Amino acid sequence: MNPFSLQGRHALVTGANTGIGQAIAVGLTQAGARVTVAARRDCAETLALIPDARAITLDFADPMAAGETFTAGDFDILINNAGTIRRADSLDFTEEDWDAVMDVNLKAVFFTAQAFARALVKRGAGGAIVNIASLLSFQGGIRVPSYTAAKHGVAGLTKLLANEWAAKGINVNAIAPGYIETNNTETLRADHGRNEAILGRIPAGRWGRPEDIAGTAVFLCSPAATYIHGAVLNVDGGWLAR
Repeated sequence: MNPFSLQGRHALVTGANTGIGQAIAVGLTQAGARVTVAARRDCAETLALIPDARAITLDFADPMAAGETFTAGDFDILINNAGTIRRADSLDFTEEDWDAVMDVNLKAVFFTAQAFARALVKRGAGGAIVNIASLLSFQGGIRVPSYTAAKHGVAGLTKLLANEWAAKGINVNAIAPGYIETNNTETLRADHGRNEAILGRIPAGRWGRPEDIAGTAVFLCSPAATYIHGAVLNVDGGWLAR
């Protein structure tokens, strides 16, 4: 038996229309899983890469959006990747921007995981949850107060859910990506000064690729990671070690 195989498993990947979510969906498929991709935007680009995947629309501006998603399905993997960010000086940050980020990046993570775990327990099945945290689960950042608060919350929530659900056969872990080449970081990479400063701190000497996160997600969902519970694994090229 291949301890890294996901053959026979069914995964839901949120925020899978592009970037890290898309790469994770592809990686899970390559490892043998059936994949359902979810986003508030069209997932046509991802479906072109995974013709056998199914797509559903979930907009986590409503944190309860996934409430009925697992009731009639056979999902045993959940990747909580959907997220958003708002930037402003903390002196000027609005309640609207605070709530918008917290709803998607933290509240929806909890209630989606809850709905998924309830379905597993009802079926008497085990499964795996991988939450997407951030370097800002460990650091403060600048001008992203709600994002930093939410990602710190994701790290804590991952540990709490692992404490409660490990004995039920549900692995709950998180990945904290470093600086990854996605649409969200295009502006940073185009800024020569910022790009050089960021690369100068990364021991690996390069920006991460979405595929770097995908491989870690496959591992955390596989039988090889059965005894890993409550870990927040930074995949950052060594950034936090610097």
